[in-house]
Amino acid sequence: MSDRIFGAVGLALGVFYLWAASIIPDSFMTDIVGPRAFPYIVGSVIVICSAIFLLLPDPEPIWPAFRDFAEIVFAGAVMLLYGWALPVTGFVVATIFATAYLTWRLGTAPLWSLVTGVATSLGIYVIFHLVLGLALAKGPWGF
Repeated sequence: MSDRIFGAVGLALGVFYLWAASIIPDSFMTDIVGPRAFPYIVGSVIVICSAIFLLLPDPEPIWPAFRDFAEIVFAGAVMLLYGWALPVTGFVVATIFATAYLTWRLGTAPLWSLVTGVATSLGIYVIFHLVLGLALAKGPWGF
């Protein structure tokens, strides 16, 4: 039953996505493919995958216990807080805390989670900002 609900919701979202893609206006600078091609591909994949869920559902899943479900909810809350904290604290600081918390909850020792958070944050910052020149959220310290 849960696969069919997921498939129905996905199908509705996919159809909405295709409709939204169809009303994207052409810009004055357009190429052969046009601005709607990629959204059409994404929407089509969503519709096809959702139809598979509707037509070929898996057996009923075994839902996680309350404690495990709470872990999932807290991980989602951390990702929401991460999105909120990015413009406030900057990419480096927000990524350190989010990565450290998530790796800790996945079973890493607290100290190594912090090391992983720092290494991940600085590594992504160096590659994406310093090497590739992409803009990342700047906090009060300028990084």
